[in-house]
Amino acid sequence: MIKILAIDDDKGILTLIKNALEKEGYAVTAVSHPDRVGALKLQDYQLILLDVMMPEKDGFTLCEEIRGLTDCPILFLTAKTDEEALMRGLGIGGDDYISKPFGIGELRARIAAHLRREHREKKYAVSVERVQFQLKAKRIFYEGTELELTKSEYAICEYLAMNHGQVFSKERIYEAVFGYDGDSDSSVITEHVKNIRAKFKRVHCEPIETVWGIGYRWKKEKSER
Repeated sequence: MIKILAIDDDKGILTLIKNALEKEGYAVTAVSHPDRVGALKLQDYQLILLDVMMPEKDGFTLCEEIRGLTDCPILFLTAKTDEEALMRGLGIGGDDYISKPFGIGELRARIAAHLRREHREKKYAVSVERVQFQLKAKRIFYEGTELELTKSEYAICEYLAMNHGQVFSKERIYEAVFGYDGDSDSSVITEHVKNIRAKFKRVHCEPIETVWGIGYRWKKEKSER
């Protein structure tokens, strides 16, 4: 079932949205206070409806805070129609605007259109099982806990995880991460993988598997717990 998150300080609008969309078969989480969004697992949602004019934290600020945590479409609900405001919202990662007051038919149609386009390449955040990659920020989290990786360690993890299940030789990984003009050799991959494993072991996760005689792959998660 498609999950939609609706954030608006007007509880009447939230009730309207929730009732209308649930009739279409969507599962809707309605949040009236932006500070409660941090407790949600944002990657579970396929679309977010976000009010711009909220008194304690406006929708633009909240969008900037959460954009790195999810790649789903963010549609602003707003009475502001000036070009400067529209450009700001799109520039910080918003996908579209729905002007208030809006009709239920328009709301449903705009949501359906964005969901149909959701086969786009991910730019902001990707989850591989319980490991989440913030692609632009180059950060890795395991079940919400950030792992402090070096730039090279992150690059190796991202390369293997985005191609999880495939086996890559040390030479192939080196070329993908450091390029053909790297000033070292593929033997450094072994040391990097050793360090990565040590850091993941602290959160009881073993994501990189050695395939003897060939190289490494990002394997299906197996927790030690």
